[in-house]
Amino acid sequence: MALSVDIPGRGRLELHHLVLDLNGTIALDGALLPGVREAVEALGAVLTCHLVTADTFGTARGLLGDLARLALLTPGDEAGQKAALVRSLGREGVAALGNGANDALMLEEAALGIAVAGAEGLSKTALLAADLLVPGPVEALELLLKPDRLRATLRY
Repeated sequence: MALSVDIPGRGRLELHHLVLDLNGTIALDGALLPGVREAVEALGAVLTCHLVTADTFGTARGLLGDLARLALLTPGDEAGQKAALVRSLGREGVAALGNGANDALMLEEAALGIAVAGAEGLSKTALLAADLLVPGPVEALELLLKPDRLRATLRY
């Protein structure tokens, strides 16, 4: 499984994994945002999806079920743990979505970092670490479902 897209001036992007931050990125107050489940399900045909979270609201296990591998963070250095997950998957094949300051290292490590500006806001550090900024998680996931949009935005 892979999602490949040639980006003029940048080269070939070959993604195998999608790392999703939960709260503030694809969920609000512990509940998935509308359209996220369906988009993640569609992406599962080409990418292995990973849900990374400290599970603040205790809802993570039931949100995406078997659509994503759950990576629970332990208290302390959540940013480092998220970045380590990306490295363990092979950073050159990873796309990551996040919004918080603790997502910045993950977004920077990933071959494609997408910052999501949702209802919870977007930290400046996440914004500066990302390759792209989108207004919500569904828009971010649609970039991967329709890679010509990625090409158009990232080309030189």
